[in-house]
Amino acid sequence: MSNVKARNWLVLAHLLMASALAPAFLLVAVTGAMKLAGVEAELAESDLSIPAGIVIDPDSPDVDQTVIEVLAANDLPTHFESLRVTPDLITTRPTSRSFVRLRNTDGEWGATLNQPDLQYSLMELHKGHGPAWFKLYQIIAGIALFLVITGGLAVGLMAKPYRRKTAGAFIFGTAIFAALAWLV
Repeated sequence: MSNVKARNWLVLAHLLMASALAPAFLLVAVTGAMKLAGVEAELAESDLSIPAGIVIDPDSPDVDQTVIEVLAANDLPTHFESLRVTPDLITTRPTSRSFVRLRNTDGEWGATLNQPDLQYSLMELHKGHGPAWFKLYQIIAGIALFLVITGGLAVGLMAKPYRRKTAGAFIFGTAIFAALAWLV
């Protein structure tokens, strides 16, 4: 394949991947910038009851069944993908939509229904706390982002008029990244 044909193919692949995955890239850019700028998301919490006969033990192999019992006792849907369990906190996942937290405070368990606003939901998706199918989409988007970036570099380095500008921008960006990483 000639250099021109290879470059044209890379440009087309770059444009198609970047366009198809623009929403995923925008999600990460917008939610990340909002978080760093201090714009806070909202999470509406409602107290739930834990029936008297239910014993919550985060170390129990049946902890998921216990959570289902709490959900059912509060007339809530009993489906969740997974649980995040720590000694004092149990959270149903995904947290990008309404979820339940069971919290141990001074030896007494309490439960809350948490209803996120749009910004909170989008941030949870950004952090990988969404449904399993969305996590798979994010993995594919991450691979595509890598290909878009390396493809763009390749196109810039293959085209003689852009070679020096591309190399200069890459070196400049790498120097800034290295300097900031060194400061951390």
